[in-house]
Amino acid sequence: MYRYVLFDLDGTLTDPQEGITACVQHALAAFGIDEAADQLTHFIGPPLHRSFMECYGFTDAEATEAVRVYRERFGTLGIFENRVYEGMPELLGKLAEAGIVAAVATSKPEPYAVRILDHFDLARYFDVVAGSNMDGSRTDKGDVIREALARLGQPDKHEVVMVGDRKHDVEGARREGIDAIGVTWGYAPEGELEAAEPTFLASSLSDLRDLLLGLDGRLRDKGEELFS
Repeated sequence: MYRYVLFDLDGTLTDPQEGITACVQHALAAFGIDEAADQLTHFIGPPLHRSFMECYGFTDAEATEAVRVYRERFGTLGIFENRVYEGMPELLGKLAEAGIVAAVATSKPEPYAVRILDHFDLARYFDVVAGSNMDGSRTDKGDVIREALARLGQPDKHEVVMVGDRKHDVEGARREGIDAIGVTWGYAPEGELEAAEPTFLASSLSDLRDLLLGLDGRLRDKGEELFS
């Protein structure tokens, strides 16, 4: 059983589709681009600046301006156009009862992440909330994970797992030398998580619960090796 669990936020703890896609639409409109909301779910998870450049060919300066316009709406309205996945508070409570330390590691700006967790009464479950900086630095998931581990006091990496819904979570975890659980209820395109090769895949909240609480045989076998 892992002793430290890092959670991604968007697409893992909460479903932010309504708010994020509406704010991306708002930003794209400033550049004369009209896009349907259901075509913008790929913006959920990766750093925004990178997504504007990769998906729309924006220059660095244009992407910076798009992020600024996005935040005009997100900071006042989009931030709470969001919902907690059903059963997530109960899972977080069970982890706390089991003595497992939970943290958030998100590419979302940290002040926004803190506000969301407070708004949905999830902040009490987390010892650390690590995110990107408002100036656009520390957006890479590996860098965010490294920051979270530092704030947790540099625990043994064999005792830590990252839980997320996109390849960036898996790749960042691998880069920092920790395991990763990919959750399939988020916003990864078909096949993305499998190609990233996480340590485990969880297709439901009950799967994730069993993995994190050591009720899954795969993790028990691994745990006997890691923690014996």
